[in-house]
Amino acid sequence: MSKRRTVASRMGDAIPLQRLDNGGDDYDNSSNSHGRANTSGNHNYIDVRDSTDRPASSLSSIGTPLMTSQADLDDHHAASHSLAATSAASRPAAKRQGAGSARTEPLNPLDNNFKKQRYPANVVSNNKYNVITFLPIVLFEQFKFFFNLYFLLVALSQFVPQLRIGFLFTYVGPLVFVLAVTMAKEWHDDHARKKRDNEANSQRYLRLTEEGPQVIPSKKIRVGDLIIIEKNQRVPADMVLLRTTEAAGACFVRTDQLDGETDWKLRIAVAPTQKLAADAELFALHGSVYADAPHKNIYDFVGTLTVTDGPLAHLPVSVPLAAENTMWANTTLASGSAVGFVVYTGSDTRAAMNTGHAKTKVGILDTEVNLMSKILFGVTLVLSLAMVALDGFKAVWYITLFRFLILFSSIIPISLRVNLDMGKSFYSLAIERDSEIPGSVVRNSMIPEELGRIEYCLTDKTGTLTRNEMEMKRIHMGVMAYTSETSDEVVRHVRA
Repeated sequence: MSKRRTVASRMGDAIPLQRLDNGGDDYDNSSNSHGRANTSGNHNYIDVRDSTDRPASSLSSIGTPLMTSQADLDDHHAASHSLAATSAASRPAAKRQGAGSARTEPLNPLDNNFKKQRYPANVVSNNKYNVITFLPIVLFEQFKFFFNLYFLLVALSQFVPQLRIGFLFTYVGPLVFVLAVTMAKEWHDDHARKKRDNEANSQRYLRLTEEGPQVIPSKKIRVGDLIIIEKNQRVPADMVLLRTTEAAGACFVRTDQLDGETDWKLRIAVAPTQKLAADAELFALHGSVYADAPHKNIYDFVGTLTVTDGPLAHLPVSVPLAAENTMWANTTLASGSAVGFVVYTGSDTRAAMNTGHAKTKVGILDTEVNLMSKILFGVTLVLSLAMVALDGFKAVWYITLFRFLILFSSIIPISLRVNLDMGKSFYSLAIERDSEIPGSVVRNSMIPEELGRIEYCLTDKTGTLTRNEMEMKRIHMGVMAYTSETSDEVVRHVRA
């Protein structure tokens, strides 16, 4: 009998296969979006990679209970901030600037003149088109392929009396139908993206004010606001962690929607603000928060929190900030509740800067169809030349050649494109309604068939694409090899 073993991996629980929308998600599950489908050469594979070169300031905890002593947190806090403190001491004071630049904002919202801010609005926008760009972009994306361009030229040729063969509708109608189906699919996908964006922008959050918590939508959050984040709530903007409900100032966040990792990350609140008796005392503090210019690296952050006046024992106080003191947008608070100071919004957030503009994706099947249409066109050209040669290349032989090309155009089946588009729409609908993968969302209906072409799944973490259950076949220890039948020898060898 083979022995079943459960292997605890760094990834924690198993997650279903999905795709990250950097430039437009294709297949997404509500819990994670880490798998990235790749197509290279004749082989497709899923590439799931771990970021092993992250700096030491990035902490992670794998299923660790939220039990951390204050002494341990203070020691780790001082050690991890030594580099940030050095850079902060030599950094000149920054002026308030606009999007994409370093900023220094008042710690107390009452001292902040929000009307003079020039930072981007905290709006999520992943749609590809607008009313003006929809038609030209879609037409360009379609006619850059030889398949559609060929039938466009054939249809236009019917407006020339010398080349007209049969009824005009028989050439124009199929092309218009193909383009209409494609436009409808593109509009549906883009409308779904815009709907998801509106839902994210309309999510309600609590903004801490002097009068108490105020409910606002995500799109109205500004740099300098104090936002209360509850357990299992998505973080709407990049924040500096000021306070948590834990006495030690620790909390955990899930970053699977940002970097694809399902293990919880430890975050630590800034010490001076964590020591306050209540959240309302934040409005008795006066100082500033410095944040470096926004960039893509989610494992690096340089900032300084300075308190010049307030109910603290030793003033003024300046505390360096690192990545462990932050909560990035699109992460989720996994434990307790927290109060954060917003430093980046909208396009300045790490999540937005790591998300590329949505592009039109082309599957291998479409590329193959386009190649076959070129081959068939070459066949029709040879047949047409043969027919003209048999006719003796008369005076207007080139017109006869074009007429034969139009006659033989039916060899290239335009109905194939219609069938493919309709089939992709059906596959996309089937994926969303599959009871075995509940919660899956097809964000791009142009390449659902690519899932059937996957040949290799590459991963450096057990549990990313599996159930964390492995059946031991053989284990090599030095020059010895053991099987499941000799597991007792393995135990004795390890204990020895």
